[in-house]
Amino acid sequence: MRQVSWLDVRAATLSLAAVGVATLAYSRWLQTANATTVALTLLLVVLVTAATSRLVVAVVASLAAMLCFNFFFLPPVGTWTIADPQNWVALVVFLLVSLIASRLSHEAAARTAEAVGRRDELARLFDLGRDVLLMTPAPDAATRLAGLVGRRFDLSHVMIALPDGNGWSVASVGGQPPAVDARALTEAFDEAGQVLEFDARSRTYAGHRRLRAGGVDVSLVPLRVGTRPIGLLATSGRPVEAGTLDTLAGIVAIAVERMRLLEDRQAAEVTRQSEALKTTLLASLAHDLRTPLTSIRVAASNLRSSWLTEQEREEQGDLVLEQVRFLTQLFGNVLDMARIDAGALERTTRWTHPSEIIAAAQDQAGAVLSSHRLVVDVDADPPVQLDARLTASALTQVLLNAAQYAPAGSAIEVSATVDDTALRLSVRDHGPGIAPDDVPHIFERFYRGGAAASQRASGSGLGLWIAQGLLAAEQGHLWADNCPDGGARFTMAVPHAPIEPTLARASGS
Repeated sequence: MRQVSWLDVRAATLSLAAVGVATLAYSRWLQTANATTVALTLLLVVLVTAATSRLVVAVVASLAAMLCFNFFFLPPVGTWTIADPQNWVALVVFLLVSLIASRLSHEAAARTAEAVGRRDELARLFDLGRDVLLMTPAPDAATRLAGLVGRRFDLSHVMIALPDGNGWSVASVGGQPPAVDARALTEAFDEAGQVLEFDARSRTYAGHRRLRAGGVDVSLVPLRVGTRPIGLLATSGRPVEAGTLDTLAGIVAIAVERMRLLEDRQAAEVTRQSEALKTTLLASLAHDLRTPLTSIRVAASNLRSSWLTEQEREEQGDLVLEQVRFLTQLFGNVLDMARIDAGALERTTRWTHPSEIIAAAQDQAGAVLSSHRLVVDVDADPPVQLDARLTASALTQVLLNAAQYAPAGSAIEVSATVDDTALRLSVRDHGPGIAPDDVPHIFERFYRGGAAASQRASGSGLGLWIAQGLLAAEQGHLWADNCPDGGARFTMAVPHAPIEPTLARASGS
């Protein structure tokens, strides 16, 4: 039973004062002799007290009103005796009505408080369910889930314990966790796995436990998916109704199972994408290897012929070398793709000049650019500190892409500018440009636009994707746009370190 508080004392004092004021008003000021009017007024005071205070305060107010009504208004006035037996009946009825009204008012207030509490609990459960739907798989998902439960239900500590092999995987929030040992968790979990029974009075399923750990009362509730237990929820702090705890545990169990399903789905999706990538890679390699291997085989057979002239032999030898360079580049692309996927690209910065990067990329592109005019425009050519190898390799891929789509004999323009934060390299060709349908996909792996089929351009569709991956290792970016007078422009932005004063003076001199 709840102890009397100072609020109860204040309410009782106010109710006694109200009874005293009403008695004084009718007996001294108004000097009324109508006992019915006085009784109704005192009854109103009792009802107001019952509606705003606890039952014990209402009983005190009822007794005080009955005594004042008897002493001041029932004849003989000024004594506790009652001359007319009918007045005894009226007095008893007044007391009973006061007590019954007080009791009913107290029950109504209690039911109202209970309804408000249930409404608040439902709102907390709804908010928690919404939070669960927004959660995504992560290594700390169980800890974040425990934090959501503790915050929504204002609990001092929340622990989610999931069986993990021969032990328990525990995620907890809320300061120092209660010392709940593994044996208590195992016993509660084993009990939850027995016959599932529902207690209609407490509105809970079997398996609830209350224990004391580290001086703290802890509630243990099974986490069930259907009838199968998957773990335990431990809470301490603010008391929560058993039925609400059961519902809360159900939401937590659904959240845990949902995280597991999402993780399994992600793993299955990664496996599916890996298999699709392998299939696409093998198909691309089979397509790209067929032409150079056939050319090498035919050239090698021709070189064995005695009727070839010396010039024809040189042409066949150059054909073999060209196809070998193509195969070397193809396998280099495959290795770069594997390094990008594995995150194994190592960044090594050094001081270099934009012209050196362009020259290195031109040399790597080799004979592919021989049928085009390369126009280079370098602005000032100041020293920059970045990874020259990765930058040159990315530029090589962009140059090769431009050579594939630009008509033979057309110009490929390369420009370089340097500002305070980045080196910008631009490659512009005079080909058909980028079709609107291809723009969102040109940097996707194995993607080849419609122009590749119409021009029968060679390639695996890896070049631009590799260039973007190489630049990403330097926190760089690559984007493309169409030029107003035809052709496409690809622009690379590579961050670089500020120029040191000594290098700036040396460059200026």
